[in-house]
Amino acid sequence: MQTFRWRRSSHSGDSSNCVEIATTPATVLIRDSKDTSGPRLGFSPTTWAALLTHIKK
Repeated sequence: MQTFRWRRSSHSGDSSNCVEIATTPATVLIRDSKDTSGPRLGFSPTTWAALLTHIKK
């Protein structure tokens, strides 16, 4: 089983109401910080970059 290094935005502070991400060369994973064993979303790095670009607009 692969171990991921999860991180959250520095803008989250001590809040538990955020998402965390873990990256591999092929995938960007996202999970709810309040439910770390719950479901995860996976994106390709290209799709993740496009999503971030869209959100920033």
